[in-house]
Amino acid sequence: MKITCFIEYHIDPFKLELFQQYAENWGKIIPQCGGDLLGYFIPHEGTNNIAFGLISFNSLADYERYRAKLRQSELGAANFQFAKTNKFIIAEKRTFLQAVASTYKQEPEGEQHVSCNI
Repeated sequence: MKITCFIEYHIDPFKLELFQQYAENWGKIIPQCGGDLLGYFIPHEGTNNIAFGLISFNSLADYERYRAKLRQSELGAANFQFAKTNKFIIAEKRTFLQAVASTYKQEPEGEQHVSCNI
């Protein structure tokens, strides 16, 4: 049973570049600690103070092993400190989701190709 940790961040919209750096740092740290990073997502249009991070694991036990490695990671500790010092995260919420297998990463059926004649 694959699970995804869906993290919703409420961020300071005037510190978006700092949050982006924070997310980019996790891009290196999370895989080193055993997480399957699906990505971080920052505001583009519309609401300007919500960002998301999605990390998948094969099980809750794998998530617990990841958290243990993360607690021992010097890079992880430094990134948490970076967030604490710069105060760009106002709040965060974690939800654990399980994909409906028959809907996950479906390829389009009978994909139609459009040709362009120039």
